[in-house]
Amino acid sequence: MTTLRITEYVDLNLTSEQWCCNRCGHKLGPAQDNYKRGTLVAERPLEEVHPALVEGQQYSFMPDPGYCRLLEFYCPECATLLETEYLPPGHPITHDIELDIDSLKKKYLEPGIGT
Repeated sequence: MTTLRITEYVDLNLTSEQWCCNRCGHKLGPAQDNYKRGTLVAERPLEEVHPALVEGQQYSFMPDPGYCRLLEFYCPECATLLETEYLPPGHPITHDIELDIDSLKKKYLEPGIGT
């Protein structure tokens, strides 16, 4: 096994040590880096995602746009939505997955180990 499913749409290729989209295989970048750097990023208006609960009213579950923004991360090849995150304005994109690549390679690529 050279490819591991890490999230619903992101795989890790152990042989090449690359993040990749598991829908189209597009390489998103080195496994030691944040896979989100290899994606297309869109900031969505909160009003679109959290419409008013009752038409004509202003009440909704929308976070205050002064304190929150919504980012969507897409595969640049097939446009699959890979991840979303709510962040305070100005906050850097999170690096939420960091794996021990050497241990994974040892477990899944070396003969007789991990079987």
